[in-house]
Amino acid sequence: MLISEGDDVTKANTTGGRAAYVLLFALVLVLGVLAAPTDAAAQATMRALPASYGLSVAGQLDVALRVGASPWPAAATAPGGSRQDPETVFWQSVADSTNPAELEAYLERWPDGVYAPLARIRLEALRDPPPVRRPVGDVFRDCPACPEMVVIPAGEFLMGSPASEEGRREGEGPQHRVTVSSFALGVTEVTFDEWEACVRGGGCNGHRPDDLDWGRDSRPAINVSWEDAQAYVSWLSSETGAAYRLPSESEWEYAARAGTTTPFHTGATISTDQANYDENGRRTTPVGTFAPNAFGLYDVHGNVWEWVEDCWHGSYRGAPSDGKAWTVGGDCGHRVVRGGSWGYNPRFLRSAAREWIFTGDRGIRVGFRVARTLD
Repeated sequence: MLISEGDDVTKANTTGGRAAYVLLFALVLVLGVLAAPTDAAAQATMRALPASYGLSVAGQLDVALRVGASPWPAAATAPGGSRQDPETVFWQSVADSTNPAELEAYLERWPDGVYAPLARIRLEALRDPPPVRRPVGDVFRDCPACPEMVVIPAGEFLMGSPASEEGRREGEGPQHRVTVSSFALGVTEVTFDEWEACVRGGGCNGHRPDDLDWGRDSRPAINVSWEDAQAYVSWLSSETGAAYRLPSESEWEYAARAGTTTPFHTGATISTDQANYDENGRRTTPVGTFAPNAFGLYDVHGNVWEWVEDCWHGSYRGAPSDGKAWTVGGDCGHRVVRGGSWGYNPRFLRSAAREWIFTGDRGIRVGFRVARTLD
């Protein structure tokens, strides 16, 4: 085969290029030999550290790099046989670490490195882990003076009462399906003790409600308006960093029913052995005096009416079906109360019973329990 003049030039260039690479490779080998004592010095430095230092692989690499040596043996190679660069070796040692300090060490040395974006993502996840979901039925307090809360399961229910229910009023219909997300609800109504903690903490507008000499402590706080209740949940939220609020009307009924479809969570009827209402002594009783419902909630029937978030609407036509508060339209100068009280008969204690009160009114038959949005 004939070779042209142009081919000769190409061949010469190729041969010269190979020679240059050979010379460069030889230079690298020489430099590696010269660096060997430094590697030995670095390894000696690491061996001399007390065992209590407990250095991880990443920590050892960092020590070596800081004394100006190669942090890996001269023979360390990648699986393919080629020598790895310092950044890759370091990154491989910390890539799966759960210790933020190791990732920070990588970023300190290589802030603009190849793996820096991944390191920052992992570091952020370690510093700010996702919130732990509380299991259904979990009972907790976010602070010593906070109300005790219980996690209510997500679910669906038929809100309102059927036309056949004894004691039914027109505003309890039409019945409609509502889907409720999981949330936390106060195990009991807010007590005087819990209210006083808010006042001492500079919240609740300094309002100290009258107890009519019935007793304070663990009795439900009375003489608190809807506006007062809003001040309390605002204080709770600022104290804990959690999202406290009043429950929506649908959340309240869903939680009060606790899976039942009868007028009361106790069944078709209720007695004075099961709730505090007009035949019990004409005043509040300490919270938790009677047995709870299936969700672990006390006094959803009787004791005090409970404020909810919703504006008053005369019926459920157009009501939300997602469990959220209904605050569009209607009369927002009057808010809904639920559950009946010590001064009312069983008709008003039913799970579907509802009334309205002016937002600024404070009454001896009215209190509230709080809800908390889960993270």
